[in-house]
Amino acid sequence: MHEPLLNKKAKNMEFTFEQLPQAVNQLYCKLESIEKLLIDKAYISAPEPEMLLTVKDAATFLSLSVPTIYGLISKKELPVMKRSKRCYFSKLELMNYLKQGRKKTFAETGIEAQNYINNKAK
Repeated sequence: MHEPLLNKKAKNMEFTFEQLPQAVNQLYCKLESIEKLLIDKAYISAPEPEMLLTVKDAATFLSLSVPTIYGLISKKELPVMKRSKRCYFSKLELMNYLKQGRKKTFAETGIEAQNYINNKAK
C-alpha cells in the first residue's frame, strides 16, 4: 500500500505526473467520506414532523388518566385541537405545557429577587 500523498499537514502540495492517479484517488476517497458525513448530519438534524396525539396518547405521554385529560380540556388548561368531536394534541405543545409548570430553584428565585431590587432602586 502506498504512503498517503495527501495529509492534513501538507500545505504546499506538488505532485509528479506519476503521483496524480494516487492523489486523485485519495481526493475521491476523502470526498466520499465528507459526503457521507454531510448526509448523516442532514439525516440527524432533519426536523421531526409534528406528531399529533389522541386523548389516550396524551394521557400516556403526560402520565395522567383519560378523565383528567378531559377535565384539563374543559378548564382550557391544555392546548388542544378539536375536529369532528375528536381531540388532538401536538406533542411539542404538550412539552411546552410541561415546561411552563417548571418550578424555579432557590438560586433562581434569589437572583430574580436581587434583579428586582436592583431595578427598583434605579
